[in-house]
Amino acid sequence: MTTTHSLQTPDGTLAYDVHGPLPTADGRPPLFMVGAPMGADGFSALVDLVPDRTVVTYDVRGLGRSVRTDGSDRQTPEQNAADQHRIIEALAAGPVEVFASSGGAVSALALVAAHSEDVTVLVAHEPPCLAVLPDAEAAFAAERAVHATYALRGWAAGMAHFIAMTSVQGELTEEFATAPAPDPAMFGMPMQDDGTRSDPLLSGMSDAITAFRPDVEALQSAPTRIVLAAGIESKDTLTWRTTEAVAALLGTGVEVFPSHHGGFVGGEGGYAGQPEAFAARLREVLDAGC
Repeated sequence: MTTTHSLQTPDGTLAYDVHGPLPTADGRPPLFMVGAPMGADGFSALVDLVPDRTVVTYDVRGLGRSVRTDGSDRQTPEQNAADQHRIIEALAAGPVEVFASSGGAVSALALVAAHSEDVTVLVAHEPPCLAVLPDAEAAFAAERAVHATYALRGWAAGMAHFIAMTSVQGELTEEFATAPAPDPAMFGMPMQDDGTRSDPLLSGMSDAITAFRPDVEALQSAPTRIVLAAGIESKDTLTWRTTEAVAALLGTGVEVFPSHHGGFVGGEGGYAGQPEAFAARLREVLDAGC
């Protein structure tokens, strides 16, 4: 049973879904799945694979079904963490367990730093915190180059450049930012430009997420069990390295998961992961603290 809810905030409306009963049938906290810029629908395969758990998903402010009225399109970890806190309060079910991926993992780290009482365990999957990398300057230059390609040539060209950036093994160099962008046809993408420039991943509206520096002191003092996780197919690429860097700051290791950055996504996502194996590994990691 899935119910959909709308939560009014001072600057918009958040749409969230509750998959299963509240109070939970198994007595465990609800499992809150958080992504960014990916919304609730990106977790559909994973939700189906944990039918015994009550799962909460939501769309980030201004994306999907969630509407913002503050006149901004900027995405920040602090804003998204505040929205997640509001949803957890609205659930009135006590603290939650959190599985968060990509930009969602960044905002979930901000959530735990600000409201550690909200979260019993956080599994932060491949948070793209570029600022903590030893090659941060080159990484930000590469990110700006991707934004420039998108602004000039549109979604397919921008996404091809993004894929190239996130596929680099090892540290990025200054040369990446000045090298020609790859041909979208190399990735099977259409050459047409639809004229839109509002993609949250490619436009720069999420720059505050990749620039985020976790509050190490707050996270280390939190009662929350924090697990940094990365997919084995991401090994040595950008988000594997950011995950390792965040884990090193917190004095922990990295739990290895199956597949890639979107390893929990089914075939509907266009770049299918291994959702069954991913769900089994997530259960194992979550249960380790029980």
